[in-house]
Amino acid sequence: MQIQLTEEQRQVRDLCKEFAAKELTPNARRWDAEHHFPREAVKQLAEMGLLGVAVPTEWGGAGMDNVSYAVAMEEISRGCAGTGVIMSVNNSLYCDPVMKYGTEAQKKEFLVPFARGEKLGAFALTEPMSGSDAAEMRTVAVRKGDQYLLDGTKNFITNGPQADAILVFAMTDKARRHKGISAFLVPADAKGFSRGKPDDKVGIRASGSCSIFFEGCAIPARNRIGEEGDGFKVAMSTLDGGRIGIASQALGIARAAFEEAVAYAKDRKAFGQPISQFQAIQFMLADMATELDAARLLTLRAATLKDKGTRHSAESAMAKLYASEMAERVTSKALQIHGGYGYVKEFDVERHWRDSRITEIYEGTSEIQRIVISASVLKD
Repeated sequence: MQIQLTEEQRQVRDLCKEFAAKELTPNARRWDAEHHFPREAVKQLAEMGLLGVAVPTEWGGAGMDNVSYAVAMEEISRGCAGTGVIMSVNNSLYCDPVMKYGTEAQKKEFLVPFARGEKLGAFALTEPMSGSDAAEMRTVAVRKGDQYLLDGTKNFITNGPQADAILVFAMTDKARRHKGISAFLVPADAKGFSRGKPDDKVGIRASGSCSIFFEGCAIPARNRIGEEGDGFKVAMSTLDGGRIGIASQALGIARAAFEEAVAYAKDRKAFGQPISQFQAIQFMLADMATELDAARLLTLRAATLKDKGTRHSAESAMAKLYASEMAERVTSKALQIHGGYGYVKEFDVERHWRDSRITEIYEGTSEIQRIVISASVLKD
């Protein structure tokens, strides 16, 4: 597998690294403390073409590849994990499925302004009683002439408080379970649509999420993505790509914590020498560096396969599983290296530790990733 970045991919990485250092890292602690949505930073991401990275230029995107997207996500998330997931959802969970499954008319209305970053998209699959088991979905869509009426609740919807449109999954035929799920593009100004208060989360607090509600919400039939019953296929293929973004986010979070741990270990002295001279610290740093590189290789492999148009479900699941669990281990070790200082707000490492935890849960828990991987391993 080719793992050497091209000149264009390096330029994207370096541009994002510079932007993160200048605009994200200095503000991330305040945004976290205030639950502040980084609107100005998101606007700058749009100007840089980072809200539609892999969308072709004719549809408003930057026309780059998924490896570029992965390296960009790592750098942005290294600066601010909340900003990273805002970018990830708009790219992977919203623009990607509209590009792949949308009609030309749907792309004009629901893709172009979102890929340009003029509007923000979201993805609504999870419900209060339906997370990993999508077949237990309670939100329903009933056809009435040339429209559908949606009723139900979705929760933990990233970008939900700010989204201009949401890709929503609802049951159109309960008897068919997951084969009875359909997908709809719901504009936020639709009558019968409302949002709950923003979630008070442990981490990624700059990223807004909330519950959303549908009460007789009328959606034109032309807003359905694909045919009735195609929703589960749309959701699963979308999550395959989304997991590359979350793996990249986990990488960025872990790398920020690792780099801060290295700097602290060189500076902090105990027993007359920098703690970096103690083998216990050296071994922790060695393990952290190795895990980071391993996660990056898995992530770039999955992104490369997606660029080739090759099926990448297992590879994306491996990248997401390993990178997310790696991030929790690395950020925990980084906090340990900081000692008591790691547990106070004056140091960023505690935020990275908190931010890392969600990467093992959203866009498919670690347990779901293991199901996907084992299914591939055991396939005849």
